[in-house]
Amino acid sequence: MYCFWQAIPFIGLLLSLAFLPQLMPAFWHRFEIFLLIFWAAFGVFAIALSSSHLETYHVLLHTVWGDYVPFVALIFALFTISGGIHINLDSRGTPIKNVSLLMVASVMASFIGTTGASILFIRPILNLNKNRSYVVHTVVFFIFIVSNIAGCLTPLGDPPLFLGYLKGVPFSWPLLNLWQPFIFVLICLFGLYWCVDLYFFKKEKVKLLSPNLNISVEGKRNILLLLFVVFTVVGVPSIQNIQFLQVYDVSITSSDCLRLFVFIALGFLSFKITPRYIHDKQFFSFQPVSEIARVFLCIFITLAPVSQMLVAGKNGPFASLLALMNTKDPAQYYFWLTGFFSSFLDNAPTYIVFFELAGGNVLQLTTTHSLILSAISLGAVFMGALTYIGNAPNFMVRSIALQYDVKMPSFFGYMIWSVFILIPLFFIMSLLWL
Repeated sequence: MYCFWQAIPFIGLLLSLAFLPQLMPAFWHRFEIFLLIFWAAFGVFAIALSSSHLETYHVLLHTVWGDYVPFVALIFALFTISGGIHINLDSRGTPIKNVSLLMVASVMASFIGTTGASILFIRPILNLNKNRSYVVHTVVFFIFIVSNIAGCLTPLGDPPLFLGYLKGVPFSWPLLNLWQPFIFVLICLFGLYWCVDLYFFKKEKVKLLSPNLNISVEGKRNILLLLFVVFTVVGVPSIQNIQFLQVYDVSITSSDCLRLFVFIALGFLSFKITPRYIHDKQFFSFQPVSEIARVFLCIFITLAPVSQMLVAGKNGPFASLLALMNTKDPAQYYFWLTGFFSSFLDNAPTYIVFFELAGGNVLQLTTTHSLILSAISLGAVFMGALTYIGNAPNFMVRSIALQYDVKMPSFFGYMIWSVFILIPLFFIMSLLWL
Protein backbone atom coordinates (compact mmCIF):
# COMPACT_ATOMS: atom_id res chain seq x y z
CA MET A 1 0.00 0.00 0.00
CA TYR A 2 1.50 3.30 -1.10
CA CYS A 3 1.65 6.29 1.29
CA PHE A 4 2.19 9.99 0.75
CA TRP A 5 5.79 9.90 2.04
CA GLN A 6 6.70 7.83 -1.03
CA ALA A 7 6.25 10.97 -3.09
CA ILE A 8 9.34 12.44 -1.36
CA PRO A 9 11.77 11.34 -4.15
CA PHE A 10 9.66 13.11 -6.78
CA ILE A 11 9.24 16.23 -4.64
CA GLY A 12 12.96 16.25 -3.85
CA LEU A 13 13.84 15.92 -7.53
CA LEU A 14 11.39 18.67 -8.38
CA LEU A 15 12.88 21.04 -5.79
CA SER A 16 16.41 20.20 -6.95
CA LEU A 17 15.54 21.04 -10.55
CA ALA A 18 13.76 24.20 -9.43
CA PHE A 19 16.30 25.75 -7.07
CA LEU A 20 19.81 24.34 -7.43
CA PRO A 21 20.54 25.52 -11.03
CA GLN A 22 19.62 29.05 -9.94
CA LEU A 23 20.95 29.25 -6.37
CA MET A 24 24.01 26.98 -6.65
CA PRO A 25 24.88 26.72 -10.38
CA ALA A 26 28.48 25.55 -9.87
CA PHE A 27 27.40 22.86 -7.40
CA TRP A 28 24.57 21.75 -9.71
CA HIS A 29 26.72 21.45 -12.82
CA ARG A 30 29.37 19.50 -10.92
CA PHE A 31 27.11 17.11 -9.01
CA GLU A 32 23.96 16.99 -11.17
CA ILE A 33 24.42 13.38 -12.24
CA PHE A 34 25.00 12.22 -8.65
CA LEU A 35 21.90 14.03 -7.39
CA LEU A 36 19.80 12.53 -10.18
CA ILE A 37 21.10 9.04 -9.35
CA PHE A 38 20.33 9.62 -5.66
CA TRP A 39 16.70 10.65 -6.27
CA ALA A 40 16.19 7.80 -8.78
CA ALA A 41 17.57 5.27 -6.27
CA PHE A 42 15.33 6.75 -3.58
CA GLY A 43 12.39 6.34 -5.99
CA VAL A 44 13.23 2.67 -6.54
CA PHE A 45 13.41 2.20 -2.75
CA ALA A 46 9.98 3.85 -2.36
CA ILE A 47 8.51 1.41 -4.89
CA ALA A 48 10.20 -1.64 -3.38
CA LEU A 49 9.01 -0.83 0.14
CA SER A 50 5.35 -1.30 -0.85
CA SER A 51 5.76 -4.08 -3.40
CA SER A 52 7.11 -7.57 -3.72
CA HIS A 53 10.27 -8.13 -5.73
CA LEU A 54 8.20 -9.22 -8.72
CA GLU A 55 5.89 -6.20 -8.48
CA THR A 56 8.88 -3.87 -8.16
CA TYR A 57 10.49 -5.31 -11.27
CA HIS A 58 7.16 -5.04 -13.08
CA VAL A 59 6.67 -1.35 -12.17
CA LEU A 60 10.25 -0.44 -13.08
CA LEU A 61 10.23 -2.35 -16.36
CA HIS A 62 6.84 -0.94 -17.31
CA THR A 63 8.07 2.57 -16.45
CA VAL A 64 11.32 2.28 -18.39
CA TRP A 65 10.24 0.14 -21.35
CA GLY A 66 6.59 1.14 -21.63
CA ASP A 67 6.87 4.87 -20.94
CA TYR A 68 10.43 6.21 -20.92
CA VAL A 69 12.07 4.43 -23.89
CA PRO A 70 9.31 5.30 -26.44
CA PHE A 71 9.28 8.87 -25.08
CA VAL A 72 13.04 9.37 -25.51
CA ALA A 73 13.09 7.62 -28.90
CA LEU A 74 10.36 9.93 -30.23
CA ILE A 75 12.10 13.00 -28.79
CA PHE A 76 15.39 11.89 -30.37
CA ALA A 77 13.78 11.41 -33.79
CA LEU A 78 11.85 14.69 -33.75
CA PHE A 79 14.76 16.69 -32.37
CA THR A 80 17.30 15.32 -34.85
CA ILE A 81 15.03 15.58 -37.90
CA SER A 82 13.71 19.06 -37.02
CA GLY A 83 17.27 20.14 -36.29
CA GLY A 84 18.05 19.40 -39.95
CA ILE A 85 15.32 21.73 -41.24
CA HIS A 86 16.44 25.35 -41.31
CA ILE A 87 13.61 27.83 -41.78
CA ASN A 88 15.32 31.08 -42.74
CA LEU A 89 13.29 34.18 -41.92
CA ASP A 90 14.97 37.21 -43.45
CA SER A 91 13.34 39.74 -41.19
CA ARG A 92 13.17 41.09 -37.65
CA GLY A 93 10.81 40.00 -34.92
CA THR A 94 7.94 42.45 -34.68
CA PRO A 95 4.80 41.71 -32.64
CA ILE A 96 2.66 41.01 -35.70
CA LYS A 97 5.29 38.70 -37.26
CA ASN A 98 5.79 36.82 -34.01
CA VAL A 99 2.05 36.30 -33.62
CA SER A 100 1.80 35.14 -37.24
CA LEU A 101 4.57 32.57 -36.74
CA LEU A 102 2.90 31.34 -33.54
CA MET A 103 -0.34 30.89 -35.49
CA VAL A 104 1.39 28.84 -38.20
CA ALA A 105 3.11 26.68 -35.57
CA SER A 106 -0.24 26.18 -33.80
CA VAL A 107 -1.86 24.90 -36.99
CA MET A 108 1.04 22.54 -37.64
CA ALA A 109 0.77 21.12 -34.10
CA SER A 110 -2.52 19.45 -35.07
CA PHE A 111 -0.71 17.46 -37.78
CA ILE A 112 2.79 16.79 -36.44
CA GLY A 113 2.01 17.04 -32.72
CA THR A 114 3.04 19.59 -30.12
CA THR A 115 6.48 17.99 -29.80
CA GLY A 116 7.17 18.10 -33.54
CA ALA A 117 5.84 21.66 -33.94
CA SER A 118 7.77 22.88 -30.90
CA ILE A 119 11.11 21.52 -32.07
CA LEU A 120 10.52 22.64 -35.67
CA PHE A 121 9.49 26.23 -34.91
CA ILE A 122 11.34 27.21 -31.72
CA ARG A 123 14.59 27.90 -33.60
CA PRO A 124 12.94 30.04 -36.33
CA ILE A 125 11.20 32.21 -33.74
CA LEU A 126 14.44 32.55 -31.77
CA ASN A 127 16.32 33.48 -34.96
CA LEU A 128 13.58 35.97 -35.85
CA ASN A 129 14.13 37.69 -32.50
CA LYS A 130 17.89 37.19 -32.17
CA ASN A 131 18.60 40.94 -32.29
CA ARG A 132 16.02 41.78 -29.63
CA SER A 133 16.88 42.23 -25.96
CA TYR A 134 13.56 40.95 -24.61
CA VAL A 135 12.85 37.38 -25.73
CA VAL A 136 11.88 35.44 -22.59
CA HIS A 137 8.18 36.28 -22.86
CA THR A 138 8.12 34.99 -26.45
CA VAL A 139 9.52 31.60 -25.40
CA VAL A 140 7.10 31.38 -22.45
CA PHE A 141 4.07 32.06 -24.67
CA PHE A 142 5.51 29.64 -27.26
CA ILE A 143 5.42 26.91 -24.60
CA PHE A 144 1.87 27.87 -23.60
CA ILE A 145 0.53 27.87 -27.13
CA VAL A 146 2.58 25.62 -29.42
CA SER A 147 3.91 23.09 -26.92
CA ASN A 148 0.55 22.49 -25.24
CA ILE A 149 -2.74 24.15 -26.13
CA ALA A 150 -2.33 23.84 -29.91
CA GLY A 151 -2.47 20.04 -29.63
CA CYS A 152 -6.14 20.03 -28.66
CA LEU A 153 -7.96 19.32 -31.91
CA THR A 154 -6.72 15.94 -33.19
CA PRO A 155 -5.32 12.72 -31.71
CA LEU A 156 -2.08 13.56 -33.55
CA GLY A 157 -1.76 16.77 -31.56
CA ASP A 158 -1.04 15.46 -28.06
CA PRO A 159 -0.37 12.00 -26.56
CA PRO A 160 -3.43 11.99 -24.21
CA LEU A 161 -5.81 12.42 -27.14
CA PHE A 162 -3.96 9.76 -29.12
CA LEU A 163 -4.41 7.32 -26.23
CA GLY A 164 -8.11 8.22 -26.22
CA TYR A 165 -8.20 7.44 -29.94
CA LEU A 166 -6.65 4.02 -29.26
CA LYS A 167 -9.34 3.50 -26.60
CA GLY A 168 -12.03 4.02 -29.25
CA VAL A 169 -12.72 7.77 -29.16
CA PRO A 170 -13.49 8.80 -32.77
CA PHE A 171 -10.71 10.70 -34.57
CA SER A 172 -12.95 13.72 -35.17
CA TRP A 173 -14.34 13.86 -31.61
CA PRO A 174 -11.79 16.39 -30.24
CA LEU A 175 -12.35 18.74 -33.20
CA LEU A 176 -16.15 18.58 -32.91
CA ASN A 177 -16.27 18.94 -29.13
CA LEU A 178 -13.26 21.02 -28.10
CA TRP A 179 -12.99 23.65 -30.81
CA GLN A 180 -14.90 26.37 -28.94
CA PRO A 181 -12.78 26.45 -25.75
CA PHE A 182 -9.71 25.93 -27.94
CA ILE A 183 -10.47 29.00 -30.08
CA PHE A 184 -11.37 31.08 -27.00
CA VAL A 185 -8.11 30.30 -25.17
CA LEU A 186 -5.97 30.77 -28.28
CA ILE A 187 -7.53 34.13 -29.18
CA CYS A 188 -7.01 35.36 -25.62
CA LEU A 189 -3.39 34.19 -25.56
CA PHE A 190 -2.59 35.63 -29.00
CA GLY A 191 -4.12 38.96 -27.99
CA LEU A 192 -2.32 39.03 -24.66
CA TYR A 193 0.99 38.05 -26.25
CA TRP A 194 0.66 40.78 -28.87
CA CYS A 195 0.14 43.39 -26.13
CA VAL A 196 3.10 42.10 -24.08
CA ASP A 197 5.36 41.84 -27.13
CA LEU A 198 4.38 45.33 -28.29
CA TYR A 199 5.27 46.69 -24.83
CA PHE A 200 8.72 45.08 -24.90
CA PHE A 201 9.23 45.96 -28.57
CA LYS A 202 8.83 49.65 -27.72
CA LYS A 203 11.41 49.26 -24.95
CA GLU A 204 14.12 48.03 -27.30
CA LYS A 205 17.09 50.39 -27.12
CA VAL A 206 17.97 49.88 -30.78
CA LYS A 207 15.07 50.49 -33.12
CA LEU A 208 14.92 47.47 -35.37
CA LEU A 209 14.26 47.63 -39.06
CA SER A 210 11.34 45.48 -40.19
CA PRO A 211 11.75 44.45 -43.82
CA ASN A 212 9.26 42.23 -45.54
CA LEU A 213 9.24 38.66 -44.33
CA ASN A 214 11.19 36.46 -46.76
CA ILE A 215 11.05 32.75 -46.05
CA SER A 216 13.29 29.99 -47.34
CA VAL A 217 13.64 26.39 -46.18
CA GLU A 218 16.82 24.29 -46.24
CA GLY A 219 17.05 20.59 -45.48
CA LYS A 220 13.75 19.79 -47.19
CA ARG A 221 14.52 16.06 -47.29
CA ASN A 222 14.00 16.04 -43.54
CA ILE A 223 10.38 17.10 -44.03
CA LEU A 224 9.73 13.69 -45.59
CA LEU A 225 11.40 12.00 -42.61
CA LEU A 226 9.23 14.06 -40.27
CA LEU A 227 6.14 12.78 -42.09
CA PHE A 228 7.47 9.23 -41.64
CA VAL A 229 7.62 9.85 -37.88
CA VAL A 230 3.98 10.98 -37.87
CA PHE A 231 2.99 7.97 -39.97
CA THR A 232 4.84 5.67 -37.53
CA VAL A 233 3.00 7.14 -34.54
CA VAL A 234 -0.37 6.68 -36.25
CA GLY A 235 0.21 3.61 -38.38
CA VAL A 236 2.18 1.21 -36.18
CA PRO A 237 -0.63 0.69 -33.60
CA SER A 238 -2.93 -0.43 -36.42
CA ILE A 239 -0.54 -3.20 -37.49
CA GLN A 240 -1.22 -6.66 -36.13
CA ASN A 241 0.56 -6.77 -32.79
CA ILE A 242 2.48 -9.90 -31.85
CA GLN A 243 3.77 -10.53 -28.35
CA PHE A 244 7.07 -12.36 -28.58
CA LEU A 245 8.49 -11.80 -25.10
CA GLN A 246 7.16 -11.27 -21.59
CA VAL A 247 9.41 -10.10 -18.77
CA TYR A 248 8.01 -9.71 -15.24
CA ASP A 249 4.46 -9.55 -16.66
CA VAL A 250 5.44 -6.75 -19.07
CA SER A 251 4.75 -7.64 -22.68
CA ILE A 252 7.33 -6.78 -25.32
CA THR A 253 5.47 -6.67 -28.62
CA SER A 254 6.32 -6.36 -32.28
CA SER A 255 4.75 -2.89 -32.60
CA ASP A 256 6.79 -1.58 -29.64
CA CYS A 257 10.04 -2.80 -31.17
CA LEU A 258 9.12 -1.65 -34.68
CA ARG A 259 8.24 1.84 -33.47
CA LEU A 260 11.47 2.08 -31.49
CA PHE A 261 13.57 0.88 -34.43
CA VAL A 262 11.93 3.31 -36.87
CA PHE A 263 12.37 6.32 -34.57
CA ILE A 264 16.05 5.62 -33.98
CA ALA A 265 16.73 4.78 -37.63
CA LEU A 266 15.03 7.95 -38.89
CA GLY A 267 16.97 10.06 -36.40
CA PHE A 268 20.35 8.64 -37.47
CA LEU A 269 19.39 8.82 -41.15
CA SER A 270 18.52 12.49 -40.77
CA PHE A 271 21.80 13.24 -39.01
CA LYS A 272 23.67 11.43 -41.79
CA ILE A 273 22.03 13.16 -44.77
CA THR A 274 21.87 16.68 -43.34
CA PRO A 275 24.75 18.92 -44.53
CA ARG A 276 27.01 20.25 -41.79
CA TYR A 277 26.30 23.89 -42.65
CA ILE A 278 22.59 23.42 -41.82
CA HIS A 279 23.44 22.01 -38.41
CA ASP A 280 25.79 24.97 -37.89
CA LYS A 281 23.00 27.41 -38.72
CA GLN A 282 20.73 25.58 -36.30
CA PHE A 283 23.35 25.58 -33.51
CA PHE A 284 22.63 21.86 -33.50
CA SER A 285 23.99 19.63 -30.74
CA PHE A 286 22.69 16.63 -28.83
CA GLN A 287 23.12 18.37 -25.46
CA PRO A 288 19.38 19.19 -25.05
CA VAL A 289 18.46 15.57 -25.85
CA SER A 290 20.99 14.19 -23.38
CA GLU A 291 19.65 16.54 -20.70
CA ILE A 292 16.08 15.44 -21.42
CA ALA A 293 17.12 11.77 -21.36
CA ARG A 294 18.82 11.83 -17.96
CA VAL A 295 16.40 14.21 -16.23
CA PHE A 296 13.24 12.50 -17.44
CA LEU A 297 14.55 9.03 -16.61
CA CYS A 298 14.68 10.18 -12.97
CA ILE A 299 11.30 11.91 -13.32
CA PHE A 300 9.65 8.77 -14.67
CA ILE A 301 11.13 6.59 -11.92
CA THR A 302 10.27 8.94 -9.04
CA LEU A 303 6.80 9.46 -10.50
CA ALA A 304 6.02 5.74 -10.41
CA PRO A 305 4.91 5.67 -6.73
CA VAL A 306 2.77 8.78 -7.26
CA SER A 307 1.16 7.24 -10.34
CA GLN A 308 0.43 4.08 -8.38
CA MET A 309 -1.32 6.16 -5.70
CA LEU A 310 -3.46 7.75 -8.38
CA VAL A 311 -4.21 4.43 -10.09
CA ALA A 312 -5.41 3.05 -6.74
CA GLY A 313 -8.28 5.51 -7.05
CA LYS A 314 -10.78 5.37 -4.21
CA ASN A 315 -8.63 2.80 -2.38
CA GLY A 316 -5.50 4.94 -2.43
CA PRO A 317 -4.16 8.02 -0.63
CA PHE A 318 -5.97 10.35 -3.04
CA ALA A 319 -9.39 8.84 -2.22
CA SER A 320 -10.79 11.94 -0.49
CA LEU A 321 -9.66 14.13 -3.39
CA LEU A 322 -11.10 11.84 -6.04
CA ALA A 323 -14.40 11.64 -4.12
CA LEU A 324 -15.08 15.21 -5.27
CA MET A 325 -15.87 13.82 -8.73
CA ASN A 326 -19.10 12.27 -7.43
CA THR A 327 -20.67 15.68 -6.86
CA LYS A 328 -23.51 17.14 -8.90
CA ASP A 329 -21.11 19.09 -11.12
CA PRO A 330 -18.39 16.52 -11.90
CA ALA A 331 -17.04 18.11 -15.11
CA GLN A 332 -15.43 20.98 -13.19
CA TYR A 333 -13.68 18.56 -10.83
CA TYR A 334 -12.54 16.30 -13.66
CA PHE A 335 -11.07 19.31 -15.45
CA TRP A 336 -9.17 20.74 -12.48
CA LEU A 337 -8.03 17.41 -11.02
CA THR A 338 -6.90 16.03 -14.39
CA GLY A 339 -5.15 19.34 -15.04
CA PHE A 340 -3.46 19.47 -11.64
CA PHE A 341 -1.99 15.99 -11.97
CA SER A 342 -1.11 16.57 -15.64
CA SER A 343 0.95 19.64 -14.72
CA PHE A 344 3.28 17.52 -12.58
CA LEU A 345 2.79 13.97 -13.85
CA ASP A 346 2.95 12.78 -17.43
CA ASN A 347 -0.35 13.92 -18.96
CA ALA A 348 -0.87 10.79 -21.08
CA PRO A 349 -1.21 8.23 -18.24
CA THR A 350 -3.09 10.85 -16.20
CA TYR A 351 -5.65 11.08 -19.01
CA ILE A 352 -6.08 7.29 -18.99
CA VAL A 353 -6.49 7.15 -15.20
CA PHE A 354 -9.27 9.74 -15.20
CA PHE A 355 -10.78 8.20 -18.33
CA GLU A 356 -11.15 4.95 -16.38
CA LEU A 357 -12.36 6.75 -13.24
CA ALA A 358 -15.11 8.27 -15.39
CA GLY A 359 -16.33 4.76 -16.26
CA GLY A 360 -14.15 3.94 -19.27
CA ASN A 361 -17.23 3.40 -21.48
CA VAL A 362 -16.32 5.04 -24.78
CA LEU A 363 -19.90 5.12 -26.07
CA GLN A 364 -21.16 6.94 -22.97
CA LEU A 365 -18.17 9.27 -22.70
CA THR A 366 -18.52 10.40 -26.30
CA THR A 367 -22.30 10.89 -26.13
CA THR A 368 -24.26 11.38 -22.90
CA HIS A 369 -21.14 12.05 -20.79
CA SER A 370 -19.23 13.99 -23.44
CA LEU A 371 -18.88 16.97 -21.10
CA ILE A 372 -16.83 14.84 -18.70
CA LEU A 373 -14.59 13.57 -21.50
CA SER A 374 -14.20 17.17 -22.68
CA ALA A 375 -13.14 18.17 -19.17
CA ILE A 376 -10.58 15.35 -18.97
CA SER A 377 -9.21 16.13 -22.44
CA LEU A 378 -8.92 19.88 -21.83
CA GLY A 379 -7.34 19.37 -18.42
CA ALA A 380 -4.73 16.93 -19.73
CA VAL A 381 -3.80 19.00 -22.80
CA PHE A 382 -4.08 22.57 -21.52
CA MET A 383 -2.59 22.29 -18.06
CA GLY A 384 0.55 20.58 -19.20
CA ALA A 385 1.59 24.20 -19.81
CA LEU A 386 1.66 25.04 -16.10
CA THR A 387 5.16 23.62 -15.44
CA TYR A 388 8.31 22.78 -17.36
CA ILE A 389 7.67 19.06 -16.75
CA GLY A 390 3.94 19.09 -17.53
CA ASN A 391 4.49 18.09 -21.15
CA ALA A 392 7.49 16.69 -23.01
CA PRO A 393 8.16 19.69 -25.34
CA ASN A 394 8.29 22.24 -22.50
CA PHE A 395 11.67 21.17 -21.16
CA MET A 396 13.04 20.73 -24.67
CA VAL A 397 12.03 24.27 -25.71
CA ARG A 398 13.64 25.62 -22.54
CA SER A 399 16.89 23.75 -23.30
CA ILE A 400 17.04 25.04 -26.88
CA ALA A 401 16.31 28.60 -25.71
CA LEU A 402 19.22 28.35 -23.24
CA GLN A 403 21.45 27.39 -26.18
CA TYR A 404 20.51 30.75 -27.71
CA ASP A 405 21.51 32.52 -24.48
CA VAL A 406 17.93 33.32 -23.54
CA LYS A 407 17.82 33.67 -19.75
CA MET A 408 14.83 31.44 -19.11
CA PRO A 409 13.04 31.67 -15.76
CA SER A 410 13.58 29.03 -13.09
CA PHE A 411 11.04 26.25 -12.48
CA PHE A 412 8.98 28.38 -10.11
CA GLY A 413 9.76 31.55 -12.04
CA TYR A 414 8.08 29.96 -15.04
CA MET A 415 5.13 28.96 -12.85
CA ILE A 416 4.61 32.62 -11.89
CA TRP A 417 4.04 33.31 -15.58
CA SER A 418 1.80 30.29 -16.08
CA VAL A 419 -0.30 30.65 -12.93
CA PHE A 420 -1.02 34.36 -13.35
CA ILE A 421 -1.78 34.10 -17.08
CA LEU A 422 -3.29 30.65 -17.60
CA ILE A 423 -5.23 29.87 -14.40
CA PRO A 424 -7.62 32.88 -14.72
CA LEU A 425 -8.06 32.07 -18.40
CA PHE A 426 -8.81 28.41 -17.69
CA PHE A 427 -11.22 29.43 -14.92
CA ILE A 428 -13.24 31.59 -17.32
CA MET A 429 -13.15 28.88 -19.98
CA SER A 430 -14.38 26.23 -17.50
CA LEU A 431 -17.30 28.45 -16.46
CA LEU A 432 -18.31 29.00 -20.09
CA TRP A 433 -18.01 25.42 -21.39
CA LEU A 434 -17.97 23.04 -18.45
